[in-house]
Amino acid sequence: MSLGTRISVVTLVAAVVAAAPAFVNTAHAGAARQEGLLLTATEVLEDVQGMPDQRVPDALLSRAYGIAVIPSVTKIAFIFGGRYGTGVVVVRDKLDAPWSNPVFLSLTGGSWGLQAGAQASDIILVFTTRNGIEGIAGGRMTLGADASVAAGPVGRQASASTDIALAEIYSYARSRGLFAGIALDGSVIAIDRSANAALYHKSGVTASEIFAGQAPAPPESAQRFLDRLSQLTHAPARNSPAPQADMPAAAAPAPGGPAAPAVPAPSPAAPPRTYPLENQN
Repeated sequence: MSLGTRISVVTLVAAVVAAAPAFVNTAHAGAARQEGLLLTATEVLEDVQGMPDQRVPDALLSRAYGIAVIPSVTKIAFIFGGRYGTGVVVVRDKLDAPWSNPVFLSLTGGSWGLQAGAQASDIILVFTTRNGIEGIAGGRMTLGADASVAAGPVGRQASASTDIALAEIYSYARSRGLFAGIALDGSVIAIDRSANAALYHKSGVTASEIFAGQAPAPPESAQRFLDRLSQLTHAPARNSPAPQADMPAAAAPAPGGPAAPAVPAPSPAAPPRTYPLENQN
């Protein structure tokens, strides 16, 4: 190997070694950013449901198959407008089941007309059908096209029988202290794969894996969000972030004592539950 080649190799190795801490720091920064978003989403839930007359109706929450909380969605407009924000969504396949671990998503949308200025809002989406949550797991869906969406009713005593059967998704926004239904037709929600990979420390983790409990356990901030949501929706609490954490460890026999009875081998695990339309790309 010539001197010039050796110098080039050494230079390349040195560059890789120098860049490694930057990649690690970026990964840690990404996870911290997602944990902060989870904490903010928890605060939004607590603040909104603490309003006696301006809140998502309890009857609607009890019939929800999915709930998304998207804090600080920014809308900027000058004749043509745009909306963007990131948040989290959780789902359940039965109304008496615990909520899944959170999945990160983004919301984007546009508008046109006589408008100008900037505004930030906290947005909550309530999914009342399985079709809606299947669309989320598919990776991307357009509100109003892939699933019907309507501005949601507010108030503790809103009627479930007349108000909830009109749409698959109900949308809400809190802005400047006011909380009300909001029209989001044409807005797009999409799974944020990079944010999910950062929080769960697994490259390429899919929404279906997270929903089905097949992803690594999320941090404590995710459990806090789930605990608060379970209280607000009167849903059973998720005892641990991942199913594996619920399995007791095998006890070791005491020294000199009789050997513990053999434990039968567990039956083969069922295949991971998947959702239709999952985009594996």
